[in-house]
Parts: sequence; C-alpha cells; structure tokens
Amino acid sequence: MPNDDKKSKQKYSELTEALKSIREYLIYAGVFSAAVNLLMLVPIIYMLQVYDRVISSGSLSTLAMLTILLVCLLISMGAFEWVRSMFMIGASDRLDKTLRERVFQATFNNALYTGGLNSGAQSISDLTSLRQFLTSNAVFAFFDAPWFPIYVFIMFLFHPWFGVVAIIAGLLMIALAVINEMVTNKKLQDANTQNSWITNQVIRSLRNAEVIAAMGMASNVRRMQETKAEQALRLQAEASRWNSAFTSVSKSFRMTVQSLTLGLGALLALRQEISPGMMIAGSLLLGRAMAPIDLLVNTWKGFSIARAQYHRLGKLLDAIPPEDEKLSLPAPRGNLQVNQVVVVPPGGQNPVLKGVSLELKEGEAIGILGPSASGKSSLARTILGIWSCRGGAVRLDGADVASWNREELGPHIGYLPQDIELFDGTISENIARFGQLDAEQIVAAARLAGVHEMILRLPEGYDTVIGGSGGILSGGQRQLIGLARAVYGNPCLLVLDEPNSNLDEQGEATLTDAIKRIKAGACSIVVITHRNTVLQCVDKLLVMKDGAAIAYGPKEKVLSNMMAQLKNSKSKLNDKSGTAA
Repeated sequence: MPNDDKKSKQKYSELTEALKSIREYLIYAGVFSAAVNLLMLVPIIYMLQVYDRVISSGSLSTLAMLTILLVCLLISMGAFEWVRSMFMIGASDRLDKTLRERVFQATFNNALYTGGLNSGAQSISDLTSLRQFLTSNAVFAFFDAPWFPIYVFIMFLFHPWFGVVAIIAGLLMIALAVINEMVTNKKLQDANTQNSWITNQVIRSLRNAEVIAAMGMASNVRRMQETKAEQALRLQAEASRWNSAFTSVSKSFRMTVQSLTLGLGALLALRQEISPGMMIAGSLLLGRAMAPIDLLVNTWKGFSIARAQYHRLGKLLDAIPPEDEKLSLPAPRGNLQVNQVVVVPPGGQNPVLKGVSLELKEGEAIGILGPSASGKSSLARTILGIWSCRGGAVRLDGADVASWNREELGPHIGYLPQDIELFDGTISENIARFGQLDAEQIVAAARLAGVHEMILRLPEGYDTVIGGSGGILSGGQRQLIGLARAVYGNPCLLVLDEPNSNLDEQGEATLTDAIKRIKAGACSIVVITHRNTVLQCVDKLLVMKDGAAIAYGPKEKVLSNMMAQLKNSKSKLNDKSGTAA
C-alpha cells in the first residue's frame, strides 16, 4: 500500500519528470516553430515588394528573383513544419515509453489495493489521449501564440494605428478564450466523469451477461446506464454548444477585424501615411497574428480534456507511488506463520480480521471453515500479501510477505480464487501463467490437477483457445484448469478459496486426489471450503466467525471439540424442553 511519506512528495512529481524528459524535443520544436513563423512573413514581404517596387519600376527580373526566392523559402517553411511535427511525434513516443509501464503498474496496484473498486482502464486511456494530444494542431498554437507581440511590433512599424488595432483585437480574442474556459471546463469534466462511469458499468455488464439475461435484468441495467448517459450527453452537448458559439464568434470577429484593418489601411493610404502595399500587408499580418489565438479558442475543448487527463494521471501516480526495490530473498520452502493479524479491507474502516493466528509447516495442509462473511477470503488475501495488515504479520519462512518482491515470490505461490477467471489465450498459456511455455511443466501441472485427460479431449487439446470466461469450458473445467495454473512450477504454498464450488461429485473426487498429490510434493496448502469432502486431506482446522478464530488446532482435536460442543448444546436444549414439559 502507498505510504503517507510518499504521498507528501511534490504534487505530480512523476509527471513533471516525464515532461522534463521530453524537454529537448519541445525546445527543438520551438526553434523550428520560430523558423516557421519567421517564414510566415515571407508572403507579406513578397507582396510589399511587388506592390511598392516591381509595379512602380516595371522590372521583370526583380519580379522573377523575388518569386524564386519566395518559392524556395516557402518550400523551406513546409520542410520546417514537417520537422517540427516529427519532433512532437518523438516527444509523444518518449512520453508514452516513459510512463507506460509505470501507469500500467499503478493501475494494476490501484485495482489490487481497492479490491477492484477503482480498477477501470481510464488511466491507460488518459495516457494514450495525452500522447495523441501532443501531436495535434492545438499544441502548435502554443508555439505560435508567443509570436503575436512580434507581429504587433511589425504592425507598429507599418503604422501605430495598425498596432493599436492588433492589441485590442488580441486582448478581446484572449478574453473569449478565457470565458470559453470558464463556461465549458466544468461541464466537460463532469461529462467525462459520467462517461467513465458508464464505460466501467458496461464492462461489468458484459462480464455478467449471463446473470443479467437469466434474471431479466437487461432493461433495468440499460435504464440505469441510459440515465447516466443522458446526463453525460446533456453536459457534453451544452459544453459543445458554448464552445461552438465561442468558436463562431472568434472566427467572425477575426475576419471582421481583418477586413476593418484593410479599410483602415485604405484610409491611411489615401492620406498617404502608408504605401498601398502596407495597406494589404497590415491586414494579412493581423490575420497571421490572430491565427494562433483563434486556434486556441477553437481547440479549447481539447485543452480542457487534456488537462483533466493530466490531473487524473497525476493523482493516480501520486496515490500509488512506485514500489521500493526489495532485497532478493532465498526461495521459500512453505513454512507459514500468521501472527495476530488485524486487517481492514481497502476502502473500509472496520477490521474483517481480528487477531487471527495460525502456523503451517512445510508440506502441511489446513482447512479454514466458517459461515459467509466470517473473514475466510480476507484471510486468504492477507496470506498472499494482497491486503496489508494493520496489526500482526504474515511470515513465509520467517520473512514478512510484504518484504518480498512480488515478481520473485509469485512463481512460488499458487492461488485459486473463489471467482475463477481465465484469460484470452490457449489453455497451455493460461496454465503457464503466460510465461515461457514449458511443455513438460504444463503437462505435469495438468496431471497434478487431474485435468490432463479432459484437456486432451478438447478440439485442439492444450492449444485450444479460450476467452476470459472460459468459452467452451464448464465451470468445473475452468476451476480445474485454474488449479493447474495454481500448481504450475511446483509452488511451495498453495491457497485454494472454495476450490470445489463448481464441482460435481466426480470433480470433488478429482480435486481431493489432486490435493493429496500436491501435498505429497511438500507443498503447504490452505483450503477454504464449506464442504467436508476436501477436509480429509488437511492436517489442521481453523474455524472462523465474525473475523475471529473460534477454534484452531489439529483436525481430529478440533472436530472432536466441535462434536462435544454440539452434543452439549443438544443436551441443554433437551433439558430445557423437558423442564418446559
């Protein structure tokens, strides 16, 4: 779990460092933007020379030389724009490579820490959108906008009134951009929040399509999603309407001012305060100066969305800091100690485990019993190190499970969750945990789980492609393939959460035989179950209620004590019945 010390770091420090890594790309893009903006003056200068020199002198050679120079410089400008684009593409690729793995890790850990409550792929989508934003035309408006004062300065050189008009027009355009931001930003953020919720709900609906269809919930679920979709659509439409209005006003205002500047130039030319060439050049120069500001107004919606994505990514990376480098420990043998653990689930306030303890030596098996909501699955997550302890500790071969490098510990751990899910790919890939395919180990794991013969009967055997829901596999078959995945590589600790929940009588017999074989390989096993058939394989029992252990010890002793308590309860009940009679 992230700690408070790391949360106190500078806000969005990782995103800041990532942006620093593309600083050189941005500097070079800025340099080429300067060259492009300088060359934007070439057509204006060409037009000035044609009006004021060529026409008055009638020199065709001057016109030819000016035209050749114009063409060469404009070709250069096109090349510079292409190079600028290449730098921004390089910057977006660099940003993606710098943050991709870190964002994936933070998204995964966020789902792990929150129990899947905030596990949508929004952050990955945000990173992709930010990368695409860097290559959009909107970014170039930022590079071009600082040239506005330079264009205004040149207009002042033409005539002071040109400069005054440019300043007033520029300030009004900036005011439009600011008002656009104030009016549309909040609505866009709310719409994006609603859309994220809808996306997550649709994903959950697809994963539970069978339940929804079987119980006729489809219309109710759709109605709930459509209500949110209507709210998001209303907010987005309202923001888009305002943005379109500001865009139209901005465009009309720019064209009006540019035309009025031409009229002003004509008036000044009639007064012989400027040349006819300057009359047209002033209008063109104003249009060029206003273009990036106009583009900023037109693309402000993209800026608002990109800013929201930046903040979401920053908050995620700050909330889920990178994991500290952990010292490599020797391969564990399976000696497990759970010492007075107190656990509060992610996002919760009340403990679900209250001082639970157990000990499991190499090659031993323990069964964990208890009613629903007694804390059995919570204990499994704590043993695996998925949930952290508020008090006490879970130790594997004497080392706290939180101190292990998860990538190094993972191959030594097997886990079969209560809700088994496989992944898109072949059966062999699923069993091998999507690592390097070792045919011998894959078959050995399948044999150990008692599922080898069943796999061979499938159309493509171990190469049969299945989806996340298992595809052609039944619930029991998925569970046994999940068991094969759990025992792949001969782990030293195996945690089974309701491993027989989807199995029939024959499947339970297969599971029982599998657990016996796994245990014979010196693997320590934790079995959470409601059924007694699997208990014949265990050495110890832990009985839980309301997050606490009410019985723990060797299986025979715990069972005999439970039977004695049951007899005493029946005896007291009979005595009360006799007295009442």
